[in-house]
Amino acid sequence: MAHSCSDEFTALLEVSKSLLGSRLTNLVAGRYILDDFRIMDDKDLQILRLVQDNARLTAEVISQEVGLSPPAVQKRLKKLRETGVIEKEIAVLSPAKLGREMTIIVEVILERENRAHLDSFKRRMRNAPCVQQCYYTTGEADFMLILVVSDIKEYEAFTQAHFFDESNISRFKTSIVMDRVKTSLDVL
Repeated sequence: MAHSCSDEFTALLEVSKSLLGSRLTNLVAGRYILDDFRIMDDKDLQILRLVQDNARLTAEVISQEVGLSPPAVQKRLKKLRETGVIEKEIAVLSPAKLGREMTIIVEVILERENRAHLDSFKRRMRNAPCVQQCYYTTGEADFMLILVVSDIKEYEAFTQAHFFDESNISRFKTSIVMDRVKTSLDVL
């Protein structure tokens, strides 16, 4: 009995459902799958490209760009939000206009890397207002931080509070950004 690609895809999808449950957000057969197992199509990807550049676009404007009706765009946006594909819609602020012109990249190496120490460091970085991004990484550094501060004195105060007063920090390396060549949150 001959099987079509569609039959094989359906079988693969059923196996994935049974193994991964209702939270499947993997790439299957080269297509992204939403949590309700609807495959994202090119229209979804077009919508995502538009809203990642400007989240304030109306459904009417998006509909003209992608060739769908405004209600169809609204329905797709709602599903993309509900499934977590669109995590949040934010305003990107100008650090210079807010007096926070200094961007600093910091590599942090911990003394000990057990779960309690990692969780403690992550929690402190989440709560530090000047930490814009924090990544737990492979390689020599355990964490990479991106900070936005008003001046070197603010950064020094940060290092005193978070690095020098913390016994689990082995060392850290600081790089001061001279020019913001590209900053982006774009995924597509």
